[in-house]
Amino acid sequence: MKKDLFLSLLLSIVLIPSLDFFVEKEAPQTIQIIIEPTVEIERAYGLAIDSFLVDKGEITPNLFLSTLFSDYGIDRKQVHAILQKTDGIFDVRKIKRGNTFAVFRDADSTVNYVVYEKTAVDYVVFDFTDSLNVFLGKKEINIQINTAAGSIQSSLWVALANEGNNPLLANELSEIYAWTIDFFGLQKNDQFKIIYEEQFVDGQSIGFGKVHAAYFEHNGAPIYAIPFTQDSVEAYFDITGESLRKAFLKAPLQYSRISSGFSHSRMHPVLKYRRPHLGVDYAAPMGTPVHSIGDGVVLKANYSGGAGHYVKIKHNGTYTTGYMHLSKYGAGIKPGARVTQGQIIGYVGSTGLSTGAHLDFRVWLNGQNIDPTKIEAPPVDPIKAENQLAFDKAKAKYTNLLNEIQITTTMNQE
Repeated sequence: MKKDLFLSLLLSIVLIPSLDFFVEKEAPQTIQIIIEPTVEIERAYGLAIDSFLVDKGEITPNLFLSTLFSDYGIDRKQVHAILQKTDGIFDVRKIKRGNTFAVFRDADSTVNYVVYEKTAVDYVVFDFTDSLNVFLGKKEINIQINTAAGSIQSSLWVALANEGNNPLLANELSEIYAWTIDFFGLQKNDQFKIIYEEQFVDGQSIGFGKVHAAYFEHNGAPIYAIPFTQDSVEAYFDITGESLRKAFLKAPLQYSRISSGFSHSRMHPVLKYRRPHLGVDYAAPMGTPVHSIGDGVVLKANYSGGAGHYVKIKHNGTYTTGYMHLSKYGAGIKPGARVTQGQIIGYVGSTGLSTGAHLDFRVWLNGQNIDPTKIEAPPVDPIKAENQLAFDKAKAKYTNLLNEIQITTTMNQE
């Protein structure tokens, strides 16, 4: 009995797995997936413009939004209703001549939307569909990382333009090196390199973003600008870890020229006799912003005879600065007001004894006039010891990138 049971079990073990061989298997099914082609919908201001007739134009003098709406057949009741919805969103009185608008009409010419471009990026949508609504929008900004380099033969502006770069990069460099390099005293064969972001909207450049790193060789001395965040504030440092930001700006206004230097005997252009000129004259267009070169307190902000509209600022127990011949004062500038480095304290003018638009800038050291171009201000906020390793990594990265940029010299800079 036990023997028969053993044989039965043995046969079942051998035969059962082999039964699959005799069972007819179904062929695997092929599933056909049909992918519909994606239809690309052209959009503008977040609207599907393929669905509309779109008119574009520019704001002309004396054109009001209410007039524009009426010109497109929007009844006065709708105009009034939608203008009521702009409170706290957009001041319709501030539309600017030359700015772009777009009108979206459906097939029977009924206006659905009107868009006004406040800036190259920001716009306002007036929704005339059933909702009657007003909302703000932003265009997409595309960022491109570019490099520029050159050797100065006449000016930084010309050097940039001759290499096919936007000459407005000169302002970016002058801001980074404002405390380190006197951009009114650049020398022939000074060199520069810069890695920067350029912003584009609708394929058009609208300006610059962050400067990732820079290099300037001035009077044979190389100065790197390495960005690094310390104490939650990003600033630029040289390769030794010293901040490029000094206690004072090198000049109180951007990118102009010195028309008259510091002198103890100068022929006065109005009085026609020789007398000391204990400051520096910067020739600049009327209305050019004038900045305080450092933090301080306003001592004077008044009309002062030959100095014209005049601001005097005490920075500390050692340094005081003066700004003469202003056309007007900056916002909030009055005696006793505190100012910060770079704050606008006035605008270039020609008040007082002046033959043309310029700034007469003066500096006192312990009460004595000194040449403003020879202020020696120590650097501030160097890299802290606990941040040194992280800074060294950033320094290696950016110096390598800058060193890869080749400088070419265009000799015909005129």
